[in-house]
Amino acid sequence: MDFLKTLSIAASGLKAQSGRMRVIAENIANSDSTASSASGEPYRRRIASFRTSFDRELQAQVVSLGRVQNDRTDFVTRHEPGHPAADAKGDVKYPNVNPLIETVDMRDAQRSYEANLNVIGATRRMISRTLDLLRA
Repeated sequence: MDFLKTLSIAASGLKAQSGRMRVIAENIANSDSTASSASGEPYRRRIASFRTSFDRELQAQVVSLGRVQNDRTDFVTRHEPGHPAADAKGDVKYPNVNPLIETVDMRDAQRSYEANLNVIGATRRMISRTLDLLRA
């Protein structure tokens, strides 16, 4: 197998998972934010997607971060009459971010990232052994 092709495909996976982790981190960072006023909306959870494309130079499929879309599920409301963002009923809208789901998604992205790193490491070891054999 072509070592450079393997490295390039794994690198595309690293870049895509890195983008996914960035989106998840943004969700976690904004999980407790509220709107600045009662009529505004709080942060809306974002969901990363992937897309594949054919790289003509590599003659292989590669992955990249696709569109990052807003999650259209309902906001969480809590009754907090004294809050500056409370509506007339005393309810405050909070982001539709569930920290548990984000943590699981982050762990999944980390494992995928690590798998791509392992592919790169194994490929580098194969290249090194091949060079050692050629020198002998």
